[in-house]
Amino acid sequence: MSESSMQPASSSDKADRPFDIVLYGATGFTGGLVAEYLMRNLPEGGSWAVAGRNRTKLDALVTRLASEMPDVPAPGVVVADTEDARSLVEMALSARVVITTVGPYLEHGEPLVAACAEVGTDYVDLTGEPEFVDRMYLEHHDAAVASGARIVHACGFDSIPHDLGVFYTMKHVPEGVPAVVYGAVHADARFSGGTFHSAIGQFARLREAAKTAARRRQKEGRVAGRRIKSVTGKPHHDSVLGRWLVPLPTIDPQVILRSAAALDNYGPDFTYSHYASVGSPVTAVAGMVGVGALAVGSQVGPIRSQILKRIDRGAGPSESRRARSSFDVTFVALAGGRRVVTRVAGGDPGYTETSMMLAESALCLAFDDLPALSGQLTTAQAMGDALLERVQRGGLTFEVLFT
Repeated sequence: MSESSMQPASSSDKADRPFDIVLYGATGFTGGLVAEYLMRNLPEGGSWAVAGRNRTKLDALVTRLASEMPDVPAPGVVVADTEDARSLVEMALSARVVITTVGPYLEHGEPLVAACAEVGTDYVDLTGEPEFVDRMYLEHHDAAVASGARIVHACGFDSIPHDLGVFYTMKHVPEGVPAVVYGAVHADARFSGGTFHSAIGQFARLREAAKTAARRRQKEGRVAGRRIKSVTGKPHHDSVLGRWLVPLPTIDPQVILRSAAALDNYGPDFTYSHYASVGSPVTAVAGMVGVGALAVGSQVGPIRSQILKRIDRGAGPSESRRARSSFDVTFVALAGGRRVVTRVAGGDPGYTETSMMLAESALCLAFDDLPALSGQLTTAQAMGDALLERVQRGGLTFEVLFT
């Protein structure tokens, strides 16, 4: 049977698939952490598999997991390769949910999104790449709607603490009134090599990303009867938080605005701004200069190559270093004459918490009672309260500081 003749699976067909979850990219650093988390937390009776292109490495991973957790059933093994579209379709057909940690996603991600959208398999990833997300919407959202697939990007530090943080915050503001919200993130951690490589790739493609974003906006259109917008803001000292805030150019505001557009409880007029939180104006200026230098250098091929050589894409910090890492995101919402301040906090954002959040997103899609939606969705839109509960059990804290 040709790939093009394969029909989307019905709900009953999906229930009969051999695996609830398949983890693609399991032999990488982050993939290994996700595999360990799934091994410890898959519900009784659940089934899962590790996947990648190297059978020897996959078998070694399964052997290690089985030796470390001998009382837990070992995962299956699926061999698949981004360069082999047929293998990706077969992998998608073997699972109800596919997790992928194989990035940068703009380089390697589309074939798997296409396969999952075609055959109705739910999909989660770690991307923080806006151009990739916009391209996947343009190319595969309609197919996913038709097949029943839920395509959920940015299920790690980008962007669950931010997306679910605003989702949580909006539960504590007056309903039906305009709301102005800003978030300020502070992290003491080493971020992944994959995240760094993705960021440099995004800087190198700013013009292409802007064109793709414009095409998406044209296709989506405006939200009827409501206004949803982002305001970049300026560097400033924030009197509420007592910190210096610097505009942070990440994917998080875009994800938050899409959740706001999809969820009516964000109000008739919703505005969001996103910042990094630092302790002094010197740090603020240094950070802005550093980001600016990377953005400029990324535009020049030889300089970009030298920048990328400095950090190994697949390496990660030691367990002891991750244990000393942490993050927090503070949100301030102004609505109906009230000010609400909330905070999301956790441990190492780039690896430990990210692997937990990605795994819990897949477990949520596989096992929880969720809204009957399909297509490209945000975490708040697709999983909302169910995922909020899961990541809190996983170790993140969500709290109201002031209301």
